[in-house]
Amino acid sequence: MFLGAHLGIADGLAEAAREGRRIGCDSLQIFSKSPQMWSGPAIPADKAAEFRAAIPAERIRATAVHHGYLANLASPKPDMLARSRSAFLDELQRAELLGVDAMIFHPGAHLGSGVETGLATIADSLRKALAAVPEGRVVLLLENAAGQGTTLGTTFEELRWVLDSVGRPDRVGVALDTCHLFAAGNDFRAADGYGALMERVDRVLGRGTVRAFHLNDAKAELGSHLDRHENIGKGEIGLDGFRHLVNDPRWGTTPGYLETPLDDDGYARYAADLRTLRSLEAPSPVVGRTARRAPTRRRRSSTVK
Repeated sequence: MFLGAHLGIADGLAEAAREGRRIGCDSLQIFSKSPQMWSGPAIPADKAAEFRAAIPAERIRATAVHHGYLANLASPKPDMLARSRSAFLDELQRAELLGVDAMIFHPGAHLGSGVETGLATIADSLRKALAAVPEGRVVLLLENAAGQGTTLGTTFEELRWVLDSVGRPDRVGVALDTCHLFAAGNDFRAADGYGALMERVDRVLGRGTVRAFHLNDAKAELGSHLDRHENIGKGEIGLDGFRHLVNDPRWGTTPGYLETPLDDDGYARYAADLRTLRSLEAPSPVVGRTARRAPTRRRRSSTVK
């Protein structure tokens, strides 16, 4: 797995890539603007070019933009839906400019209109966005939900329905959040539970549909439906669940992005979580491999999830 994290861009887009390398990231997720804004300032062409150049220069192997928190592609309210679709398209165009591999987003909530209506609205929203950027290369990844309220995408069957309705496997896939999986009732801490979960991934979603992971431990108990992230090994999932994941050869080239809690010591907790995840990896058969140690910095960027 290409292990990495969600980093802020307050110090600049290209600096996020450099910071990612400093703490040991092989993959990088960012917001392209504040997640609490419907729209953000335009990305200058030179800054986008600097970011695109920094990714290979810093040996970052996978990249993603995470969509903001305001849009609801399932909204039954016409004004809110129109605004959400406009914001989504803007974010997709920003992601295309930055040249990232994927844009990860929360599918939305039906707000009482019903699951079937909500899922159909999401699918229609995605078809419209793709039609507006026909030559795009960024893959849209629906993130599974923890199951709070009327949020959609908690089950693999709901995610599969949207994928089938859109009908663009080249442009639409899934990102699985480990905290959300656990909160939704999927217990993958023991080997048999992990095996059962992966069997369902294969059978319902299809392995190739899963293009990214969010690697987060869970503060709340199994089946709580609470989206509360914890640092790796410090929560209810514990180390064994992540040990299964990082040693599964099916995900060897899949990015895994940390969204675990930070503190005033910058990205030190990310660096610690990355070291923890790598310590769970089985020894590599490659002769001469050396362990990576990630330095930390004190200053924290402002737009970290």
